[in-house]
Amino acid sequence: MKELVEVIAKSLVENPDKVVVTQKEDDKAIVVELKVAQSDMGKVIGKQGRIAKAIRSVVKAASAKETKKVLVDIVQE
Repeated sequence: MKELVEVIAKSLVENPDKVVVTQKEDDKAIVVELKVAQSDMGKVIGKQGRIAKAIRSVVKAASAKETKKVLVDIVQE
């Protein structure tokens, strides 16, 4: 999932070298954290959160075979 989020984010932003994706896993869920440059935050979130919602939908569809829930968090630096 980490690689999928990274590819999507890098294609959206103007500073792909500042995209950092980390993955944390516990008993119930896999949390994928996405960090981008402050100037690219709007491009990743989109108007009314539409792009962020689309990223989460794609990850959810890709993780359908996983037994754990996959969450995508977009965090500021």
